[in-house]
Amino acid sequence: MKKLESKFLKVRCSKCKNEQIIFEKPSSEIKCLVCGVLMSAPTGGKGKVSARLLEVLE
Repeated sequence: MKKLESKFLKVRCSKCKNEQIIFEKPSSEIKCLVCGVLMSAPTGGKGKVSARLLEVLE
C-alpha cells in the first residue's frame, strides 16, 4: 500500500497564540481563525509556514 507523503502540522499563531492544525501542502493562503494573521502560504509544493511549528501529525 502506498504511504501518504503529505502531513498535517500543528502550529501556533505568533500574534494571538492560537493553536491550529493546517495541511503541509496548502493550495491557498491559511490565516489564523482568531486574528487573521497569515500562517502559511502556498509555494507550489510544501507551504511556507510563518507560524511556530509545534508538532507534525501523521
